[in-house]
Amino acid sequence: MLHLLYIVVFTILAVLAIGNLIRNLISLGSESQKNFSSAPYGAGARPQPHNRPTPHPELLDDEGNVINEPLLVMRSISIRDAREQLDALYESSAGQGDEASEEKQN
Repeated sequence: MLHLLYIVVFTILAVLAIGNLIRNLISLGSESQKNFSSAPYGAGARPQPHNRPTPHPELLDDEGNVINEPLLVMRSISIRDAREQLDALYESSAGQGDEASEEKQN
């Protein structure tokens, strides 16, 4: 009896989930069609300002203007230089000094 109840409840939940999925797909399709106006862009026609996407706040300066410069500049270094920097960091770590003194004692 419990198995039959489980199957009925699972079937009801599955039907509700599929119905919700179909409703969401239909509403998404209708919303995407609403955003596009039927007026062609050309010969002086301009898009409405409310349809223009707003940029992410990190891409704006203090006055709210869009930043047109790179936000991250990376400098390339050779593999040898990177290895030397990593070795220097490793050798200057706190744990390395204890291990080096133990090795000298042995």
